[in-house]
Amino acid sequence: MTENPSTDAAAPAAPSEHQHRHAHVERTRLPMWLAIVFALACGALTALQSRINGQLAHAIDDPFTAAAISFGSGLVILLVVLAAWRPGRLGFGRVAQALRERRLAWWMVLGGLAGAWFVITQGLSAGVVGVALFTVAIVAGQTLGGIVFDLVGLGPGGRRPITPTRVIGAVLALAAIGWTVSAQLVHDVPILLMLLPFVAGIGAAWQQAVNGRVRSAAESALTATVFNFGVGTTALVVVMLVHAASAGWPQAMPTEWWLYAGGAIGCVFIAGQAVLVRIVGVLVLALCGVAGQLAAALSLDLLLPTADRPVDFATIGGTVLALVAVVIASLGWTRRRHAIPPPPRTGAIPVVGSDESGR
Repeated sequence: MTENPSTDAAAPAAPSEHQHRHAHVERTRLPMWLAIVFALACGALTALQSRINGQLAHAIDDPFTAAAISFGSGLVILLVVLAAWRPGRLGFGRVAQALRERRLAWWMVLGGLAGAWFVITQGLSAGVVGVALFTVAIVAGQTLGGIVFDLVGLGPGGRRPITPTRVIGAVLALAAIGWTVSAQLVHDVPILLMLLPFVAGIGAAWQQAVNGRVRSAAESALTATVFNFGVGTTALVVVMLVHAASAGWPQAMPTEWWLYAGGAIGCVFIAGQAVLVRIVGVLVLALCGVAGQLAAALSLDLLLPTADRPVDFATIGGTVLALVAVVIASLGWTRRRHAIPPPPRTGAIPVVGSDESGR
């Protein structure tokens, strides 16, 4: 397609407010169905990490040190990969340029703070309330956060309007969460331990959006993931030192190798989410992750339970209803593809986000 030079020259002179607001939107060739499959896998890894970090925190009786170990080990792995991957190193220069040009706000590189809070809540509550209940609280926060962040266009895919399938999917997901939680709250689950993962879920949705923006600016998922783990590790080390000054250090460290795998797992799904969020949006990424999270979490609670409460029918039924919610929301976006319109055939510069009117 041959571009029109006069159009190109004129466009920057008087960009509309709408164009400026969504200048960060980028295209992708990854099919929606494949993005959904990867999102399911990321969700399953999130639940697996929750179990591992919860077990490590229980083994050393220190959730803050466990969280620092998880993030710190992930950062070490990423730095080793970064030393051998030149595109990832070049991404830091691109991010710095985007910050100077104000195409990227400074707070967008702080997604790791939400990740640090997420990991702390895993250690504080996952081993007490059970992975299934922990996960549905996370999903509730992600769903609400995803709706808001998609509406304001925070993610790299731009603003995504509310559609009937998205509304139905979100409502069903929340209904599934309410069903599951109501069944287990009768077992004296501390309300605070339920609020912690709920807030972490909202933070996770924000983290996915801003990490996607960093990945877009850097043109490298590795760069975005290093930023995420670097910020998160710094915050967690500070928290760990403050806690150790008053409560002391763990007496002994466990010898099971798999208890230290949380960081490696986090590297995979954080990088995956940074890539996928621009394709499916914040809300659909959260809802697609529900299937993987709840399926893996429910399996772990059934096969390797950590709580004293049995998994009852409401937990299973809520998980199934959440899967239905994911299907409905995902099918809607499979037809729409994503928020980015196809390039015009006339050679004119496309108007980003033009499908917000619902056409």
